[in-house]
Amino acid sequence: MAFIDEAKIFVKAGDGGNGCVSFRREKFVPKGGPNGGDGGDGGDVIIEASRRLSSLIDFKYRSHFKAGSGAHGQGKDKHGRSGKDEVILVPVGSVIKDAESGTLLADLVHDRQRFVAAKGAAGGRGNSHFATSRNRVPRYAEAGKPGEERWLRIELKLLADVGLIGLPNAGKSTLLSRLSAANPKVASYPFTTLEPQLGVLQFTYHDPCIVADIPGLIAGAHRGAGLGQKFLRHIERTRVLLHVIDASEAGSKPLDDYHTLENELRLYNDELPGRRFYVLLNKMDLVIAEERRLELMAMFARQGVKAVLLSALTGEGIETVKELIVTALDESARQLPEEER
Repeated sequence: MAFIDEAKIFVKAGDGGNGCVSFRREKFVPKGGPNGGDGGDGGDVIIEASRRLSSLIDFKYRSHFKAGSGAHGQGKDKHGRSGKDEVILVPVGSVIKDAESGTLLADLVHDRQRFVAAKGAAGGRGNSHFATSRNRVPRYAEAGKPGEERWLRIELKLLADVGLIGLPNAGKSTLLSRLSAANPKVASYPFTTLEPQLGVLQFTYHDPCIVADIPGLIAGAHRGAGLGQKFLRHIERTRVLLHVIDASEAGSKPLDDYHTLENELRLYNDELPGRRFYVLLNKMDLVIAEERRLELMAMFARQGVKAVLLSALTGEGIETVKELIVTALDESARQLPEEER
């Protein structure tokens, strides 16, 4: 199934039903009083988060949603029924914005969390409401009001504990398959991963966590280069970032790659560089010389960054990475408010 993380939809709430103009017609009561019923209220359009969904693929085939309108009132004080609500299911982690202004309307981060996207209108009152001592036979009633309508944009931000970021062909997909049960496409050419991939990392003595492989970033990603903005938003919710860097002889300069990643994160969201992160120097199976390995470690140490030597292909360093993830998640949890732990 294709992964779609952005959609534009039109929502229309139900109109209110019209109030009724009616009078009692009883034997021997030629001029009975008003008994027109009220119109029913229009239904709401409600967006609800569901953990059963993982993509916005459904909106590729349907973009207009309308709630039921209220029924009109009838004589004998019969009120019209209310219109049926329209409930739209989206994945947990969906952000709802006004399509025209870009205003954030809702951030649905919990299962079954709801947002009323368009409010149904009130039904009109029947003529029985307008009877007075001076006008005992009112011949008018209120019309139902129109329901709200607007265009919305839905953006999905993945909910993951750990985010794998790096330049194209850094080996993130291979690392994800090593850490979890995920089976992403892996190949030795750039941009193999064209959409975020999720995997579950299981531990023996710790709760499992979700790991997200974000498609490769390039310089200018914060401006949208290489679909960078679409990819970067998926790491905004992650608690730990793993910078995966190609440290092989064939790769580009590892320190330059690290600075490129840090710069793109800062320009996209200045809070991201301050998040817990570790640098993983990958493809160590291609770096045999011990001198080169020590040189790489010292290079990052001079930047105040502790790097981990890793080979996602052979498994070298995988256990160390798992230990770092557990430590970082525990530290992050201790800083959360008690109700969010």
